[in-house]
Amino acid sequence: MKTYTNYINGQWTAGVSSKSIPIHNPARRSEIVAHVQASNAVDVEHAIDAASAAFENWSRTPAPKRGSYLKKASEFLAKRRDEAATLLVKEEGKIIAEARGEIDRSIGLLDFYAHQYSLLSGTTIPSTMDNRFLYTLRVPLGPIALITPWNFPSAIPIWKSAPALLCGNTVVLKPAEQAPLSALMLAEILHEAGLPPGVFNLITGDGENVGIPLTSDPRIKAISFTGSLEVGKSIMRKCADRLIRIGLEMGGKNPHVVLEDADLDRATTDITIGAFWAAGHKCTAASRAILVEPIHDALLDKLVKRTADLKVGDGLDPNTQIPPMLDERFFKQSLDAIAIAQKEGAKLLVGGKRLTGGIYDDGFYLSPAILANVTTQMRIAKEETFGPVLSIIKAKDFDDAVKIANSVEFGLSAGLSTKNLSRSLEFARRVESGVIHINNPTAGLELQAPFGGLKLSTSGHREMGAAAIDFYSQLKTIYMDA
Repeated sequence: MKTYTNYINGQWTAGVSSKSIPIHNPARRSEIVAHVQASNAVDVEHAIDAASAAFENWSRTPAPKRGSYLKKASEFLAKRRDEAATLLVKEEGKIIAEARGEIDRSIGLLDFYAHQYSLLSGTTIPSTMDNRFLYTLRVPLGPIALITPWNFPSAIPIWKSAPALLCGNTVVLKPAEQAPLSALMLAEILHEAGLPPGVFNLITGDGENVGIPLTSDPRIKAISFTGSLEVGKSIMRKCADRLIRIGLEMGGKNPHVVLEDADLDRATTDITIGAFWAAGHKCTAASRAILVEPIHDALLDKLVKRTADLKVGDGLDPNTQIPPMLDERFFKQSLDAIAIAQKEGAKLLVGGKRLTGGIYDDGFYLSPAILANVTTQMRIAKEETFGPVLSIIKAKDFDDAVKIANSVEFGLSAGLSTKNLSRSLEFARRVESGVIHINNPTAGLELQAPFGGLKLSTSGHREMGAAAIDFYSQLKTIYMDA
């Protein structure tokens, strides 16, 4: 069993504390995959020291050369694709097919940003004055803190780190303590790529001992966080006086609307994938299926039958469709949400039970659940569950469906099933969501496109695609007279 140390100033460094954190395999909780450092504020200070010292030279490094390190890292990760995918399954639980897809996205993200250095150019602006050269220059921010979640342990650390590094910032990354091993592999491949010491630093540990001191240090010039609404708000409040740049990607309560002209078989597939794949452990998962009255009963019947046939098991089993939940906390959260919904009048049609026997006894395996008769006033229709639980809400018509979709405080992803082009365009305009999916699951993203939500799902910035460059850099305007 491997014990990982922190990566600080180009070296693997043991934490000042002798404590470690065991990383459990969600499919077999008795199996400890590895141990990582239980770091503290002293380790954080060392990492920020390294990032601060490395910033000037890294910021002066030509952008194409900075991109070349990302290109090498992409190539090294591609060589370790199978190893990386298996490690991801063992630390986070998702099925092997999805893990390979996430690693492929990680490889693609590194390659994409390796070639985006041209976006760091400024513009020349015609001046009203004679003999004046007026232009803009895009420059980095400084040392940046990145705090990433456990549900995409490879892709999210990379889609934050790669553009930050390309723009000339130095990085201190704190991955989620539940699943930090894929992020540690990122440190390994960046080291192998020859990234200068101090440019990228990684420390493991929990929010109290690592996250709080990391975001509190005045040398940190920007923070990018993906996680819960409560933690995101606390970061925003704590850093308000410093006026630093803060990017927050938080919760979702994502709707998938189905209209009367939709292909019901296709809609069934899209909703099932969106709601249940990765055990619902996605901020973009479809947790509300809003069905208009004419097709409500027929589609509900199809959804129940499809859900009942889903195979739940170990993510390394190629026949598994739905993996275990990460741990007892999220398992209990889903069961509690189902129980409360039933007390409020919802009807559990399928699933929602802990599976037992064999491998099921060594993990938190929950059969995917569908709740019918859900109304907008129920907690299950408003609060994020983050598990394989789908609420069915009946809508009178298209306008009512849009109203229901917009009735929550989140606005991350939304789906629509229809053959009507004009309805599709109207849905995209009216639905309060940062990501819109027409005739595909709510949980799919492409790396070259901007990603982010509206309302309480975000602080307003966008990740991925060229939009990430705007967050990790800033503009200077230069007036130069002859």
